[in-house]
Amino acid sequence: MNLEITAASFKEKGYKAVIFSTKEEAADYLNREIDGTSVGIGGSMTIEEMGLYEILSSHNDVYWHWRPAGGMSVEELTIHAAGAKIYLTSANGVSETGEMVNIDGKGNRLSESLYGHKKVYFIVGANKIMPDLQQAIDRARNIAAPKNAKRLSCNTPCALKSDKCYDCSSPERICNGMVIYFGKMFSCEMEIILINEELGY
Repeated sequence: MNLEITAASFKEKGYKAVIFSTKEEAADYLNREIDGTSVGIGGSMTIEEMGLYEILSSHNDVYWHWRPAGGMSVEELTIHAAGAKIYLTSANGVSETGEMVNIDGKGNRLSESLYGHKKVYFIVGANKIMPDLQQAIDRARNIAAPKNAKRLSCNTPCALKSDKCYDCSSPERICNGMVIYFGKMFSCEMEIILINEELGY
């Protein structure tokens, strides 16, 4: 895993990419960059561990379905997040060659990371970076998804055994959709925040 190589690969594909040694440095940077605007957040243990909701809420309108607020339901918060000018999410797998992989059950995190915002930030810990795309896909399916299914107490084989994806047909399956970001979308700015720490799943 090499953050410098990874950042260079993303820059070649049109993204902005920056590297930070710690999550605190990355949070300070985002706190300076994002001010006086609307912010949507996708489900992310990385963002949770960084405390970004609390940091950004002091001077932005932040919508996150993990933090019910303002009398809004989870669904209403998700809709507001989709309409925000800025969107924050992470990735389940990242390659040194400049691709990202995300898996989702509901689909809001996938759709909202692709279109509809002025800028999208992908916040990624070093533990999610793999040498190539195939290994990034494997990580998303067999490491990140089972951990998230277990966190959500899903009735799925991967949650119960905590070892790999079983490509199951459970109604609680969380890997219903997968997006591979081969390059930056035309529609908005996209920035990759690479952090030299283990963060999220």
